[in-house]
Amino acid sequence: MSETIKKPNIIPSRRVFLKGAAAMGTGAAVLAGINDGARASGDPIPVGQAAPLTDFAAADGVEFKNGLELACEEINALGGILGRPLEPYFEDTKQMGDPTNVQAVQRLIDRHAVHAVINGYNIGSGAAVQDVIADAGIIYVHYDTTIGHNNLIKSDPARYFGSFQGDPAEFWYGPGFLKFVQGLEERGEYKRTNNKMAVVLSAGVYAANIANAIKETGADYGWEISLFETVNVPISEWGPTLAKIRQDPPSVIAITHFLPADLAQFMVQFAANPTPSLVYMQYGPSIPAFREIAKEASVGVVYATLVGALQDEIGTAFETRYKEKFGANAGHNSGAQPYDGCYVWATAAALAGGTGEPGNEEQNRKVAARMNALIYRGVTGVTRFVPNENAAYSYPTQVADSSLGMPHQFLQIQDQTKSGGLIAPPPYATTSFQLPPWIKG
Repeated sequence: MSETIKKPNIIPSRRVFLKGAAAMGTGAAVLAGINDGARASGDPIPVGQAAPLTDFAAADGVEFKNGLELACEEINALGGILGRPLEPYFEDTKQMGDPTNVQAVQRLIDRHAVHAVINGYNIGSGAAVQDVIADAGIIYVHYDTTIGHNNLIKSDPARYFGSFQGDPAEFWYGPGFLKFVQGLEERGEYKRTNNKMAVVLSAGVYAANIANAIKETGADYGWEISLFETVNVPISEWGPTLAKIRQDPPSVIAITHFLPADLAQFMVQFAANPTPSLVYMQYGPSIPAFREIAKEASVGVVYATLVGALQDEIGTAFETRYKEKFGANAGHNSGAQPYDGCYVWATAAALAGGTGEPGNEEQNRKVAARMNALIYRGVTGVTRFVPNENAAYSYPTQVADSSLGMPHQFLQIQDQTKSGGLIAPPPYATTSFQLPPWIKG
């Protein structure tokens, strides 16, 4: 047990603690204008991140790194955690997968003795790193977006007390999408041409879980799954899949594969001979590369994210700060994930009396307890954790109150030069759904 944590040599004043904790709890919009001399100057607190900084997911990995760096910089300007600044360290997970992810996190613990690991996503089971975290007794916040995390935590909440998924599990994409389409129909914004829905997925756990959720609940919303096809990725030639779609045109095409370049190629090839189908794609269109490749073929595509910067006062202020620091083309939606995750952890740690180094399980259990009690409004909306699952609630599918769950955001590209407009859910929507040009035609 660390005496540094239990009896710190430097004890910040009550005024500094309350000021810092309150500012962090109000959300990121306030932070941009606060710097009143409270900058942290105590012993640094090492915080780690394992991210895909190279290889095929590097576009996201770099933004995860940026998001954590920005959060640490802002928190340090507020006085850090009880006067101690955060010092970030990074390890590359490259092509990801459980062995590589585990090794990267283990290096953060062994080399830098990090008190917490704040990640974006890493492809894998989503339930392997948690054992490394449990053995070290530290805190882990990630955005793997997998039901595997929820199931693991439920299996042994005491062992996995320190592992948190900062967004809802991917399962919620399925019923959430069906509920979204139902809403379009009820408002008269969209009318199905038939009851057929084509579902296209890749072999990974993430894409498969979402596709299966759509398949299993589609009948409840009056849908027949007319095509359920798994494609090998990366994929640039969509001809065989498109031939099946054109042979039996569905009213909706739902693609749960998520890599932006692959999805862009689908739209380019679909646009040559489109079917009158609403096209929904998973996550990839939120990355600027999708629009850069698909160009005008991207207009009309609907996509969703369970975690992304909202297009409101708090979210747009974050976007401005983020792009001023990292460039106009920086992907702030990816960076928002570890950014909010870091604030959730830092706020809880301040309320718990400090962080804990590897082996200081007693203090980190206090931090975890405060995390479980928080309702934190950040740039991605509300983070509130499901008890004994340590994953964020989803609004509106899982909870009906927008102040108690993270919004399942649906966006549509309506201008190829701009990010998608937020079309659902209320009260967060900033624009209305538009029929895609290929349906109008």
